[in-house]
Amino acid sequence: MEQHDDAAGRHTPVLLQRCLDLLAPALAAPGAVMVDSTLGMGGHTEGVLRAFEDVRVVGIDRDPQALALASRRLAVFGDRFTGVHAVYDEIRDVLDDLGIASVQGVLMDLGVSSLQLDEAERGFAYAQDAPLDMRMDPTRGPTAADVLNTYDERDIARVLRVYGEERFAPRIAREVVRRRAADPWRRTGELVDLVRACIPAATRKTGGHPAKRTFQALRIEVNGELAALERALPASVEALAVGGRIVVEAYQSLEDRLVKRALAAGATSSAPPDLPVEPETHTPYLRLLTRGAEEADEAELARNPRSQSVRLRAAERTRPTPDHLRTTRRAA
Repeated sequence: MEQHDDAAGRHTPVLLQRCLDLLAPALAAPGAVMVDSTLGMGGHTEGVLRAFEDVRVVGIDRDPQALALASRRLAVFGDRFTGVHAVYDEIRDVLDDLGIASVQGVLMDLGVSSLQLDEAERGFAYAQDAPLDMRMDPTRGPTAADVLNTYDERDIARVLRVYGEERFAPRIAREVVRRRAADPWRRTGELVDLVRACIPAATRKTGGHPAKRTFQALRIEVNGELAALERALPASVEALAVGGRIVVEAYQSLEDRLVKRALAAGATSSAPPDLPVEPETHTPYLRLLTRGAEEADEAELARNPRSQSVRLRAAERTRPTPDHLRTTRRAA
């Protein structure tokens, strides 16, 4: 695999200034710590470290290659940056290992990273023929080829329908199973050809590349992305000190739905609606900082085409989570 050390030249962070503005009130606190839960190539973290001279950032990424590239990029900041190889739902364990009780900021930039898309051999991009891998951490776990070669037809259809919102999931799944009987799945190009053949020509004229939804679905399945996000959101809120802020950038509706639900739950009273007076223990513990999901404006789109589908949401912790709403901590 060709190594690229120029992480800054290869990656433009999405909505960087907006993220900095939203985090600023929390990161101005003395001794502030932020967790970049999806470090990638370190663009957002570099922006934070340059903008806030006293802030320390803990960067988490499951991709060892991304972690190495970002760590070289951020070495100039010395001990203000700490990189950790982990998945973002492990945020509490990461902070415990570092002796950090709570943080002032959490930033999550979800989905596939620029590095993973640009490295053709990782198999994330449908525009280039490559091995059917799609693992964000290529050192462990099943590949996309394993999914296509071992799941039964019903499960393949479920993955494509639920995670890719693919209308033609049953047809694609049927063809996947039929073709693997003669030859196992190995290459992304072969899958692109099959998906294109399964989708009617009239449908292919709209909605972008015909394989986009199938590749998204396989990537989410291979990496357990939605399950990890569903765990990571409440864990990240729990890691915030009062006054701390969380900013999340999502790029597809399934992610954004989970983010919206988690933040709205914390910003909504937990008291029964028919109570005449709201008990203090049931008042919200989050304050929403965005009205709905914010999108990239024309200037951002011109600067960074990958911001086209971004949906940004943010919230501030206003008080500790009440005991009756606190999620049970995962056993060590």
